Amino acid sequence: MAGLLHDMAAYRSGSYDDHAHRGADYAKEVLHAMGETTEEEIEQICSMIYHHDDKQVTDSPLDEVLKDADVIHHCFNDLSKPVKDKEKARFNALIEELGLATYPLE
Repeated sequence: MAGLLHDMAAYRSGSYDDHAHRGADYAKEVLHAMGETTEEEIEQICSMIYHHDDKQVTDSPLDEVLKDADVIHHCFNDLSKPVKDKEKARFNALIEELGLATYPLE
């Protein structure tokens, strides 16, 4: 759910300014309206979304999973944009960990 909702604030507004923090608030509204998750699950999902743009900071393990998935998505699926400096170190660590060493970013 965090992966599906993490950029919705940017998509809705057309702006990535503070989209992670705004996205967490939006996700909380959506998740409450859906009624399919517990309060604990909502808090965890919203934490993941809130922190997903803080690529150079280490947060909870699940927060880190969304950050890693976001970096992999940016680097493999959005080749029209240059890789952000704040994502290069995380991406290179991921490709090493996952055994994809043929893809390092300079």
